[in-house]
Amino acid sequence: MPVLTRLFPLWAVLVSVAAVLWRAPFVALTPAITPLLAFIMFTMGVTLRGSDFVRIARRPAPVLAGVVLHYLVMPLAAWVIAHLLHMPPMIMTGMVLVGCVSSGTASNVMIYLSRGDVALSVSISTLSTLVGIVATPLLTRFYVSAGVSVDSWGLFCSIMEIVALPVLGGVAVNTLCAPVIRRVEPALPLVAMVSIMAIIGSIVAGAAPALAAVGPLVLVGVVLHNATGLLGGYWGGRLLGFDEAVCRTLALEVGMQNSGLAATLGRLYFSPLAALPGAVFSVWHNISGSALAALWAARPPRDQNV
Repeated sequence: MPVLTRLFPLWAVLVSVAAVLWRAPFVALTPAITPLLAFIMFTMGVTLRGSDFVRIARRPAPVLAGVVLHYLVMPLAAWVIAHLLHMPPMIMTGMVLVGCVSSGTASNVMIYLSRGDVALSVSISTLSTLVGIVATPLLTRFYVSAGVSVDSWGLFCSIMEIVALPVLGGVAVNTLCAPVIRRVEPALPLVAMVSIMAIIGSIVAGAAPALAAVGPLVLVGVVLHNATGLLGGYWGGRLLGFDEAVCRTLALEVGMQNSGLAATLGRLYFSPLAALPGAVFSVWHNISGSALAALWAARPPRDQNV
């Protein structure tokens, strides 16, 4: 993996600091958030092949386990943590959005580095993204505080626009123009990284006036949420009898979220504060995921050769 993309957590932190110190240029990026995220999902679709969907049918048990654990653990954990920390309604809404979105695409890279099951990771990410088109708006409505109005239909339409159509478009382009895609594919992670940094910077700049008051609370909530997902995925896999490589995969697939989507939906349908947990999660889960991947890379699963 190129050095620039491996250092994404560092760049994300630096962009966040810059967005607080020089708000204007980042706030100006706000109208571009939705197109940028749609482009990121398009790049995910471009990397998918027909064989990725065939794998889901060939290995249904671990794939379904990953998706069920993801949508069971993360929304509930977000709701519980937000209540335990007595978060304000908009911050709680942002936490719930983070919990209700699909797996993050960065998990595939972390699973590769941690000697997990990459093919399984791609299958879970793919199915999680498709299920999330319906699950995200329904779960958000279920978990969000009664005092906050949730436009479930609007969320569904936005997810169709930002996720479903770009992913399907990417798959179509990959199918029709495979030779061209193979040439540009190595550059896609870097382009996607720059796009997500622009989204993070814009959201942090928009919420900057409130950071001093709620920033530490959001960070504590995000760290607890991410840790719960990692532990829930790993030990859920253990309880279901899967091997070490699969359990590592489940940990990262459950614990890492498409937090850019959560931040975008929070900004579109609620407020800049509701987008803040997604922006912070985008930075933190790459830091924790990289650390866990480095730890596991040094400890190969017993059923793998060193």
